[in-house]
Amino acid sequence: MRKIAFEEHYTAPGFQEYSKVFAQHIDAATYAETGRRLADFDELRLADMDQNGIDYVILSQTGPGVQAEPDPATALRRARENNDFLAERVAKNNRRYGGFAVIPMHDPEIAADELERTVRDYGFKGALINGHTNGTYYDGREYDVFWERVQALQAPIYLHPADAYVMPHAYGGHPVIERATWGWGVETGTHALRLLFGGVFDRFPGVRLILGHMGEGLPFLRWRFDSRFAVYPHGVRLERAPSAYFGSNILITTSGVCSHPTLVAAIAEMGAEAVMFSVDYPYESSAIAAEFIETAPLDEATRALVCHGNAERLFKL
Repeated sequence: MRKIAFEEHYTAPGFQEYSKVFAQHIDAATYAETGRRLADFDELRLADMDQNGIDYVILSQTGPGVQAEPDPATALRRARENNDFLAERVAKNNRRYGGFAVIPMHDPEIAADELERTVRDYGFKGALINGHTNGTYYDGREYDVFWERVQALQAPIYLHPADAYVMPHAYGGHPVIERATWGWGVETGTHALRLLFGGVFDRFPGVRLILGHMGEGLPFLRWRFDSRFAVYPHGVRLERAPSAYFGSNILITTSGVCSHPTLVAAIAEMGAEAVMFSVDYPYESSAIAAEFIETAPLDEATRALVCHGNAERLFKL
């Protein structure tokens, strides 16, 4: 079965500095091997894809990237350098690789311009944004200029996890739950809900937001979002029930969650055309992810949609 994946990471020269905050939580040997795989485009990555039947990947800079850069001018310069670097790598093997742009979200109009440049000049498939930018989320009206451009370009946005701007008190003394185990999903899911309840998808119905890790758990709370929003709307007005934005504006990938019951439930909640395969390379195992999707209890038409059909339609491949 043909497979397309698109939470698949690399790192550009100099961007390792932004990722140091995560290094302290990984043992030295694992961190060194991960770094080797992030920097590789020609050998390790392609061999891994071939071994696991992954035909095509859309590459994205590993986090937190320029979302952690405090200076807007530096963020723009580094984002442009990174996007130029990725464009060169993709051009060398565009049969196997596509690109997600690095976007400096410090200034919404500048962010929109850089997204347009990469889509127009390099054929990038959209952008992966590593969460908030120094505590700024993207639901405010000042970001409408960005979402308007996203809609006009028909460029999907992958909202990727990041650390909470301020670690919640409840995590104190338990660093194991601060990041990938729990905290990143809570942070990213909350950001997505800010966009939903902030009316972004009503103002720009053509926006497609992608969440990894089975939608950071949000698909399984659709019923409750509707139920409690009806009781506690807090003055928010939406054109549709909250649950209706899932499967239309919010799409998900399987990255990092290789559970058959969870996959079946996600498809039941979201619809077969809203769930897509991904790995989260090199942080997760392509072999485990490939075996998981190939053995999932799906009919072959649904498996084809999840493995490649939905991505082909979304990214116009």
